[in-house]
Amino acid sequence: MSKHIVFSGNNAWGMWNFRSILIKHFVDKGFRVTVTAPCDEMYFKKFEDIGCDTYDMPIDAKGINPLADLCLILNYKKMFKKLNPDLSITYTIKPNIYASIAAESLGIKYLPITTGLGYTFLAEGIVSRIARILYKYAFRKAEQVWFLNKDDIISFKEAKLVADEKIVQLYGEGVDTRHFSMSPLPTDELIFLLIGRMLKDKGVVEYVDAARMLKKQYSNVRFQLLGAVWPDNPAAITEEEIRTWEREGIVEYLGRTSDVRIYIEKAMCVVLPSYREGVPCTLMEAASMARPLVATDVPGCHEVVVDGYNGFLCEAKKSEDLAAKMEKVILMSQEERVKMGANGRQLMIDKFDIKHVIAQYETTFNNLGI
Repeated sequence: MSKHIVFSGNNAWGMWNFRSILIKHFVDKGFRVTVTAPCDEMYFKKFEDIGCDTYDMPIDAKGINPLADLCLILNYKKMFKKLNPDLSITYTIKPNIYASIAAESLGIKYLPITTGLGYTFLAEGIVSRIARILYKYAFRKAEQVWFLNKDDIISFKEAKLVADEKIVQLYGEGVDTRHFSMSPLPTDELIFLLIGRMLKDKGVVEYVDAARMLKKQYSNVRFQLLGAVWPDNPAAITEEEIRTWEREGIVEYLGRTSDVRIYIEKAMCVVLPSYREGVPCTLMEAASMARPLVATDVPGCHEVVVDGYNGFLCEAKKSEDLAAKMEKVILMSQEERVKMGANGRQLMIDKFDIKHVIAQYETTFNNLGI
């Protein structure tokens, strides 16, 4: 009988966009795989088409209702009793905490993967303190606890939330360097591109401010935004705000897409002025396509960007510094930009290629007898 792995996240879109290659790999290897998340018919269908089972697990990702969270633990226990998997792998805060508690109570092996520390963890207050207590309880009997960057490891160590011997670093969730292949740098237009959900935490406002500054001196440079509006998030940028920026002639909003490559190909540089990340896929994908990067010197981003080598790092929440680093890219020669892009692609191949991520999962499964 094939081994059964359950992969759980807080939305099906993220599970597909960040982990579908990994999940398909294990389906193809003969594992029985179930993906759990709140039902999303389009993405559930995509998983089912590659041979996965799906399980609807309603989650209010931003909610802090204790009764709802207790129900979530019970729902995970119900699922685990029905599926009886050999291993539970979880991503994002609520699955990491509540699926882990449920799995431990049933004696199921579990592996939480901390993809980034959200506002709930980082903010000071009662909610943050409760989150830390829950993390410590949930992770105490995990097989291992994986983190995407060293800064998050340090935060958990300092708070004494996980035993040192359980900590493992995974270098991002991987990029398919064949799919995101090297693309010649455009010679006709100078286009900056920010890819991400339209949230203040992604540095969208600072990017627009920096574009406004640069437009005064470099009228021929274009600034684009690509990504979904996310109205349910407290940090959401509204469509009206974006339309106002467009009417000012500062940025072009490209909407959302199922294939970012066509937009990266046209860009001279990809920018992510985020306040904090796990390890951002958009930067890895752009680097894999040999694009220079500009990003904030924060956890996650400075894992991917080596300052002066494959891009430039700037201070978080500082529009002036962001504009200065973007201006450096404008003033570089085409040969210098090409070299910087090539450096980034080589870094992705050497350190962040999806094959390295898959190998780490496979080694761990073997060690766990899965």
